[in-house]
Amino acid sequence: MVEISADAAVVGGGLGGVAAALALLRAGRTVVLTEEFDWLGGQLTSQAVPPDEHSWVERFGVTASYRALREGIRRYYRDHYPLTEGARAQRELNPGAGHVSRLCHEPRVAVAVIEAMLAPYRGSGRLRVLQPYRPVGAEVDGDRVTSVRLAHRDTDEQVVLRAPYVLDATETGELLPLTGTEYVTGFEAQSETGEPSAPAEAQPLNMQAVSVCFAIDHVDGDHTIDRPASYDFWRAYEPPFWGDKLLSWRCPNPRTLKIMERSFTPNPDDHPQLVEADQRVNPGDANLWTFRRIAARRNFTDGAYASDITLVNWPMIDYLEGPIIDVPDADRHLAAARELSRSVFYWLQTEAPRADGGTGYPGLRLRGDVTGGADGLAQAAYIRESRRIRALCTVTEQDLSLAVRGDKGAVSYTDSVGIGMYRIDLHPSTGGDNYIDVGCSPFEIPLGALIPRRMTNLLAAGKNIGTTHITNGAYRLHPVEWNAGEAAGALAAFCLDRATTPHAVREKETLLADFQQRLTRDGVELRWPDVTGY
Repeated sequence: MVEISADAAVVGGGLGGVAAALALLRAGRTVVLTEEFDWLGGQLTSQAVPPDEHSWVERFGVTASYRALREGIRRYYRDHYPLTEGARAQRELNPGAGHVSRLCHEPRVAVAVIEAMLAPYRGSGRLRVLQPYRPVGAEVDGDRVTSVRLAHRDTDEQVVLRAPYVLDATETGELLPLTGTEYVTGFEAQSETGEPSAPAEAQPLNMQAVSVCFAIDHVDGDHTIDRPASYDFWRAYEPPFWGDKLLSWRCPNPRTLKIMERSFTPNPDDHPQLVEADQRVNPGDANLWTFRRIAARRNFTDGAYASDITLVNWPMIDYLEGPIIDVPDADRHLAAARELSRSVFYWLQTEAPRADGGTGYPGLRLRGDVTGGADGLAQAAYIRESRRIRALCTVTEQDLSLAVRGDKGAVSYTDSVGIGMYRIDLHPSTGGDNYIDVGCSPFEIPLGALIPRRMTNLLAAGKNIGTTHITNGAYRLHPVEWNAGEAAGALAAFCLDRATTPHAVREKETLLADFQQRLTRDGVELRWPDVTGY
């Protein structure tokens, strides 16, 4: 069996994994980065989710390297796309003019920019990317991981990685069970966390819905797909709290839980440069077409785009029938989630009520060429909730909730390694919960949340950090995942440089100060200015 060695093994090539690898490489270290799917970038690319970001993202509140990613995406559009002069002149160019984010864009552009950021390190030989590979085993000596075994997704060819530091940046914390690292899943009990929104008893299999996203446009002609095999099941499916069938325009408002009706207007005659994408003011989900639009045709020269392209990550594609972590039928649930998304698309084409009184939009096309999925959908399911390490520090609801903290702001951690901001945004769950949506103060990322209580050379570098089921809803978004991964990579490099351990860095005041100084030097913000949450 082939063995590969490096200073660090970063398993999982989502946003946290890419950021971790870049931090290690900037520090002069050698890295093996692995990824299960065809594109690096995780939720931004293979999962096809436009970036969910806070209201101040254009001014502060993200790391310098994340800002470089965002600006690289805008530069790619200016260099390669036929933008109108008005769009090209916009400093804060939003190619899709979606309401969910100030930077809605096609996933493939983010792939190109991520690859460009990594390219010089591949050329120098200090970075090796193994793709598409998934972790299938590990060897452990006491509290240390000595190797990780990977299998090729398509051929099952296996490779062994050996490295002084192993970073778990997988979407579901795959290394945690493989290495025997203590972790938690689902909803913790209130007696454990003290969280106002937690249940009386732990619910380890109660997790947020996964969603299989897809891109669509609307042009002349009939592009109706074959009727999905399970369409009748999903057409009749009605969650008890939904207020209607899942396949409808009616559903709960995430913040108020009142039943609301959303609209759907393909290719509205709106001005893309007048869109205000600020979730503090407006969540932007009233018109589903513009909510997560990733290409606004009026941002491009006449004829370049026959239609807008919008990304379907809407309430009706949330899969509630079962979790996909630590269950024997995970593959069945993932396949059913894909079937739900195909059924939603077929419903849109054939039965969705139109404003003119008719039904169906046969002109809708599935744009698998945009998402890279062989079946027309995203390559990977959007997984909101991972296994989470039993960490030295676990962030709880009362650390950041506006209802609890009031005007005091979020808890400030001595060992902050970054900052983030998002409402606690929990989608309906496999345990039958409705939305849980809680206003938040701008928060910090504690170093202790990246470090398992026991393991000495395994670090969390994604959505598997020390949050709870509830606070994961705020820490799971794109810039926070990137920051967590970047801090984990920087920590591994720092420990190698100083011949120390992650636990010691957190415990020793001088080491912690030196590490935080290194983060600040690299453009990682550790504290928020005086701003109020939402």
